[in-house]
This record gives sequence, structure tokens and C-alpha cells, in this order.
Amino acid sequence: MKSKYSRAVRFLGAASILAASTVAPAAQTLEQALVKAYFANPTINAQRAAVRVTDELVPQALAGYRPQVFGNAEAGWDKTRTNVPNVGVLNSKVYPRGYGVTAQQNIFNGFQTGNLVRSAESQVLAARETLRNTEQNVLLDAVVAYMNVIRDTAIVQLQQQNVQALNEQLRATNDRFQVGELTRTDVAQAQARLRAAESALSAAQANLNASRAIFRRDIGSDPGALKPARPYDRINLNTLDAAIAEAFGLHPAIMATRHGVDTAQLQVKVAEGSLLPTLNLEASAQRFSDPSTNVNNTFDMTAALRLTVPIYRGGAEYSRIRQAKELTGQRQLESDIARDQVRAAVIQSWGLVAASKFQVEAAVAQVAAAEIALNGVREEYRVGQRTTLDVLNAQAELVTARSALITAQRDRVVASYSLLAALGKLSLVQLKLAQVAQTYQPETHYDQVRDSWFGLRTPDGK
Repeated sequence: MKSKYSRAVRFLGAASILAASTVAPAAQTLEQALVKAYFANPTINAQRAAVRVTDELVPQALAGYRPQVFGNAEAGWDKTRTNVPNVGVLNSKVYPRGYGVTAQQNIFNGFQTGNLVRSAESQVLAARETLRNTEQNVLLDAVVAYMNVIRDTAIVQLQQQNVQALNEQLRATNDRFQVGELTRTDVAQAQARLRAAESALSAAQANLNASRAIFRRDIGSDPGALKPARPYDRINLNTLDAAIAEAFGLHPAIMATRHGVDTAQLQVKVAEGSLLPTLNLEASAQRFSDPSTNVNNTFDMTAALRLTVPIYRGGAEYSRIRQAKELTGQRQLESDIARDQVRAAVIQSWGLVAASKFQVEAAVAQVAAAEIALNGVREEYRVGQRTTLDVLNAQAELVTARSALITAQRDRVVASYSLLAALGKLSLVQLKLAQVAQTYQPETHYDQVRDSWFGLRTPDGK
């Protein structure tokens, strides 16, 4: 009888903490999962494409500095019938045709081109910060997905071992019932706990399947054997105020909104430029054949400076100026919102890191105490000083304690990476998983297209 009870204790005592069971040598690490997510996650790749789209705004704005050249050609048919007194009816038929070229170079347009270029460059910088923020969010999601699979795998193993232990408990209770040492009530209690454990195992397996699906979505592959992960403890900040100050200077969400304010302010200047005069240099060359009955051909060349002074055009330009000013106010408010959100995230993550450390320590102590209590209760049960219900309760407390430890260790890792993301520093370079040159460089595409005067293909050949 004693060997069965001791074996049940060993089943629970061997429960894996965060999948600390035998791990294959080729098991995937958290670092490998983060690298895979960085390069394969579709959300990141979509945002990189969005940055490349934004890059094209700069050459579009720079086009305002460049000349515009148009070619034209025409061909027609002209029949004229004239009734001349004392002469009669005269019929004439010509086929006028011609071609030419026109060029226009803007000299002054109210500083609109320069402000449009600066506005486009601000939008590019904002898009890059948005990309950096997206990368942070995806990497943090990958950490959560990885740790959830480890947690749920460990809980499934724990519940499986709990079912095995309760099966042994039920067999031992039945044996003692058969010899008259226990009552049917003891057997029913053991059966009820076993069914409850089987239900908990089914729920744990469902949670694990859901976590594995999220893992595939965020990281790009099905989880195999996963190695336990350690929290990120290389954040050299001693106070919460220092953490908040660093986040205000580094977080990409804040930086993106600051560039958004710059863009809006420049758009105000662009709108105001529409009220200023425009000066263009225009030149054209035209050649026509048979333009009229008595002319065989003509050739005309012109060049002129054209000054256009807007006086009143319906008021739309004034509305656009007011609209741009309101948009600037909106962007400033959004910047304030981003700062508040980052501040709240830092405070929350800072508190979670501190709390998770204490929770792990408390859970370890709870597990140790629960193991001692279960061993003691089983020995007392063996000599008749404890009831079956006492044993079942002690065993349930141990399962609860181990489950709490598994969850606390998972939360400890996630909280540390959450704090790193709240500071705006969650990246492969910060984690020392890649050199800067190995990560995606948005500047490369920008440099390729910025000064492009023509061409239909994108730099990647599409």
C-alpha cells in the first residue's frame, strides 16, 4: 500500500515546470523563434511594404523641381465653300496636320514644392517608426505565443500526471474498501476527483491546441520541442522615472506621432503657398503643314515667362488652409495620447516585472510546502489518522501550486519582454540576435528611388 502512495507522490513531484522534461537536443529556443518571426511574420512584411509605398512620396514631391515636357500631334480635314459675288462658288479643301513639343519649368510656386518635399520626408520617417513599433509588437506577440505553448504543454503534462496519481489513489481506495477498511463514500470521493481531473486535462489540451495555432500564426511554423526561456534581465534602469524618461526618447510610437506633427505643419505651409503667385518658364516649338488654303507650312517657336497671381478662386484654398491647421492640432493631440499610452505601459510593465519575481518565489515556496504536506497526509492516511478526502485535498493543493508556479514563470518571462517593448528597445539588435546590417534596412529602398527620374520597375524587379 505504501509503495502505491509513494509512487503517486512521485508522479506529482516529477511534474514538469515550464516543460523542463526531457528536451530534444534540436529543440527550438525563444531566440530562434524571434528571428523567424522577424523575417517571416506577414504583419511585419506588410508594414515594410507600407514604408516602401511611402518612400515614393519623396520623388513625387521632387518632381515639382523638374521640367515637364509634352509632345503633341494633330491631323484634320477642312472643307470650305465660299460664294463670291461676280465670281461664283469657290470650294477649297485642306488637310492640316502638325506636331510640336512644349516644355515648362516652374521657377516659383509659393514654396509649395520645397514644403511638399519636407512633408514627404517626414512621412517617410514616421513610416519607419511605425515599422519599428510593428516589429516590437510582433516580437512581443512571438514571446507570448512561445511562452504560452510552453506553459500549456507543462500544464497538460501536470494534468496527465495528476490523472495517473488519482487513478492509483482510486485503485488503492477500492482495495481498502474491498477489505472493509474504507466506505463507499471514500470510493465516490476518489472517483469524483478523478473525473474532475480528466475534465481539467481535456480543458488543458484544448488550451494547448489554441496556443499552438497562435504560435504558427505569429512565428510562422508549428511548434516542435521548445526549450525553456529565461527572462530578459539586462535592463539597466534603477528607477521608474528613469524608465519613463528613456521611453519618451526612444519609443517608436512617440517618434512616429512627432513626425506626424511635422508633416501636418508642413502641409499648412503647402496650403498657404497656393495664395502666392506662380512663375513658370514656358517654351514650345510647333510645325504645321497645310494649315490653310494659301499656306503650305508654318513653324513657330515661343518662349515666355508666365506670372500667375491668384485673386479669388472660390474660397477652396482658404478652406484647405483651415483644414490643415485643424489637422495639425489633431496630430499634436495624438502625440500627447501616445506619450500617455507609453507612460502607462512602462508603469504597468515595471510593476509586473517586480510582481512576477515575487510570485515566482512565492509559488516555489508554495510547491515545496504542498509537497511536504501531501507526503505527510499520505503517511497519516496510511496509519488511519487521515481520511481519503484529506489526501485528495492535499493532492489538489499540490496540483494548484505547481500550476501557479508554471504560470508565474511564464508571466515572469513575458513581463520582462513587455518592459523592454514599453521602453521602445525590443529588437533583434538589442537582444543581440543579429547585427544591424543583417536586419531590414528601410533606407536602402529609399535611396534607390529618391532621385529616380523615370522607370516603371521597382528596385526588386517587379
